[in-house]
Order: sequence, then C-alpha cells, then structure tokens
Amino acid sequence: MDILRRLLNRIRSMDRKKRCYLFAVLGITCIMAWAFITAGIITCNFNRAQLKGSENEQKVDALGLIITETKEGKKYFEIYGEKGNYSNEESVAILHNVVGNFYKDNEVAMSFQSSKGTYNEITGVITLYENTLIVLKDKTSLSTDKLVWSGSNNDTIADGNVIIKKDDQMSAVADKCIIYAGYDKFKILGDTQTKIYSDKEK
Repeated sequence: MDILRRLLNRIRSMDRKKRCYLFAVLGITCIMAWAFITAGIITCNFNRAQLKGSENEQKVDALGLIITETKEGKKYFEIYGEKGNYSNEESVAILHNVVGNFYKDNEVAMSFQSSKGTYNEITGVITLYENTLIVLKDKTSLSTDKLVWSGSNNDTIADGNVIIKKDDQMSAVADKCIIYAGYDKFKILGDTQTKIYSDKEK
C-alpha cells in the first residue's frame, strides 16, 4: 500500500504535460497487451481447427507418383502416374497419365498405360479408365475402356470396347474380356467377333 501511495503522490506532483504522456504510454501498453493476448487466442483456435481437420482427412497432391507392392521378396505391381493425389479418408490414390507393370515370379507379365487409374489401399484393387492399353508377355495387346486388377491370384477384368490383337495370328473385338490369373489365357464375352489369320493371309 505504501508503494501505491508514493506512486500516486508522485503522479500528482507531476505537471499536467508529464501526466498526459504517462497516461498515453500506459494506454498504448494496455492496447498492445490486449492485441497480443487476442492474437494468441485466435492462433490457438486456428491451430486446433487445422488439427481437427487433419484427423478427418489429409489430401496430398503430387507430380510423379509411384505405387508398388512387394511381399516376401516378390513384386506384384508397380504403377506410375504423371500426376495424382491421395486421400487418407477414402484410402484411394487417383493417378493421371498412368503406366506400369504387373508381375509374375518377379518378371513382367503384363504392362499397361492409361489416361487415368485408381489404387484402393484397403482392397488392393487397381482400376484403369479411359484409353487403356495393355500388352501381355506373349505380345498380345488389348485395349479397353476399363480394366480391373484385384490381385495376382485373381482374374483381371477388361470391360467395354475390348479390342485384342496378337501379332499376325488373330484379332478380336468383344464387350468384355477375362484375363486369367497367370496372364497366359483369356476369354472374351458378350458381342464378340474373332478373326484367325491363316498362313496365306500373312
């Protein structure tokens, strides 16, 4: 209390001009302190909102995105997108201008390119859309609207405007094609047309 009384007496003893300066400095100090505290509260709330959003979803956009799957020293696939994005909420990567390979016994069994592809991290399914072209190990080529690969032990399904060619031996068109696991046999379904070339036609 003595310190406060002395301080008040000292302020009273100041002339009017000095008192005005003192009150102005105290006022500015109070305003600055209020602004600092308010900014801290706003920043804290903003950071909490960011953290809350990141728990719900994280989306990553990337140029040159590569996804591979290897288990126990065996490679199953590799897929490269010129650009793409990944959402952890849906666990799906979306790739554009895609190329890649599917493997059997660590050797390329089927190569592909496509305008667009998706990889589902949970199911392990790769889906290729739009302008999809694949080439099998025996040089059979296949173009289709959509290709679904669900694992090396499962059949690969080509669906929509399927066109198959194998060197000078055969050509076929179909609504759908099943490429059997192992990538060495396939079956065409739906409205199909097949042409087998004879030696005379070569």
